Amino acid sequence: MDKKIILLLASYILGFSNSYAQVTSFNIDSTKFKKEVALELDSIFFKDQEYRKQYIQLTRNGADKNELAIASNNIRIADSLNLITVTKILDHDGWMGPQDIGMFASQGLFLVIQHANLTIQEKYLPIVEEAEKNGKTFSSNLAILKDRIAVRKGQEQPYGSQGFTDKKTKKNFIYPIMDIHNLDKRRAAMGLPPMVEYVPGWNIEKYNTDLPEIKEAIKIMKQ
Repeated sequence: MDKKIILLLASYILGFSNSYAQVTSFNIDSTKFKKEVALELDSIFFKDQEYRKQYIQLTRNGADKNELAIASNNIRIADSLNLITVTKILDHDGWMGPQDIGMFASQGLFLVIQHANLTIQEKYLPIVEEAEKNGKTFSSNLAILKDRIAVRKGQEQPYGSQGFTDKKTKKNFIYPIMDIHNLDKRRAAMGLPPMVEYVPGWNIEKYNTDLPEIKEAIKIMKQ
């Protein structure tokens, strides 16, 4: 796994449990769950998180390249298998919210799409948008997915959720952001906290000062 995404992995693990999302209220009755699908997606959710937790822990413990390579490969294998299952479910049943299959299972749908390639992310973005509109997924999920797609396409991200570590300088940066002065307004609209709470020490002036360095680091990273 590319080290540039390590910063973000920790925030994704069980990140849906925070209180920032606009869509936070679900009328959940477990007796009405689609039990078989719920159990399958529950398992997928925990597998998705388990391997990422292992990778983060190895990184924090200073694991060598071989250990990290094995952990990264485990993530790739799990993601590939999970994606096959999730796309079949989505294509057959559509998006299911916590009301339909429970919190972990529904979040499992999102995590697998979030961790998929750009083609898959763009294919299912309209479904996630509709789910958010209908109160079946967190608004913050949609914001994160839109940011990921934008970053992968080399565009400015709208919500500032995606960051990376410059391999050369070891500095932590946020990928370029559109209309920076209205960032917190957009984040608030999606239930995300102010940027200063998301990135300690954040301020627009420093971001603007760092922007040329950020763009150069991204350019080198893509070579």
